[in-house]
Amino acid sequence: MSKRILVTGGAGFIGSHLCEKLLNDGNDVICLDNFFTGSKDNIRHLIGNNHFELVRHDITKDYFAEVDQIYNLACPASPPHYQYNPIKTIKTSVIGVTNMLGLAKRCKATILQASTSEVYGDPKVHPQTESYWGNVNPIGIRSCYDEGKRCAETIMMDYHRQNHVDTRIIRIFNTYGPNMAPNDGRVVSNFIIQALKNEDITIYGDGMQTRSFCYVSDLIDGMIKMMNNPQGFIGPVNLGNPSERTILDFAKLIIELTGSKSKIVYRPLPGDDPTQRKPDISLAKKELGWEPKVDIRDGLAKTIEYFEKKLSEM
Repeated sequence: MSKRILVTGGAGFIGSHLCEKLLNDGNDVICLDNFFTGSKDNIRHLIGNNHFELVRHDITKDYFAEVDQIYNLACPASPPHYQYNPIKTIKTSVIGVTNMLGLAKRCKATILQASTSEVYGDPKVHPQTESYWGNVNPIGIRSCYDEGKRCAETIMMDYHRQNHVDTRIIRIFNTYGPNMAPNDGRVVSNFIIQALKNEDITIYGDGMQTRSFCYVSDLIDGMIKMMNNPQGFIGPVNLGNPSERTILDFAKLIIELTGSKSKIVYRPLPGDDPTQRKPDISLAKKELGWEPKVDIRDGLAKTIEYFEKKLSEM
């Protein structure tokens, strides 16, 4: 049955893919974005669809609509973007989430919070399970995002317990794919653009820190399964690819796939940068029947093709 669905941050990287998938599944979609990091280019092809509505709005301000479901993705997610205005970042995670929960309470809507693996900080448990409380610096340069997302999970759970709002929490691990912003400062976009330009590929630290990369279509599949699972399992649940690799190996793979002449150079590691990141997805497999399917080489091929097109337009 068709639903009326609100996607905050809907013009962003993940949000735009989610809007498209929800529309293709026969739903009415309201895309809410203040365009701080989102882009109209990501959703331009959807604007002519009668079931799609684009609204410029900041979720730190009240918003009213009649909806059945809310996917709350609004928040800058890459370090350069969330550190640009750290106070605004944490307000989005605290005030913005509270506003969206108020809307969900009034509409009796189900609300899904896009949390993050950053709630685990620089983890002392590997791989990370949902029961791990994390190792986060509350006063560091990344705290506006890490602690903002942790507080958002708290608010979600309190609205669920106190006001009986139907909540869902997912923790997103490193995700990549088309519609990533070329300037977002994340490792995938950085490496691909540097490789396509035959520029030096910049690795921060010794390159032995690890990440696990999930293709965006796999993530979207997990998000929708989590939103539509029968009430009872509300999370939090890890969504990511448990295939772990070092940043150095990843840089070499990008050079290989692009045929680049780039060389690898090393820079000092930024503060509070996690040394290991790998999801334990046992809970997602058990409760949602979900696991990623897209091979890293296939996903990167599509992502590289997207960035080649973007660079040709710049």
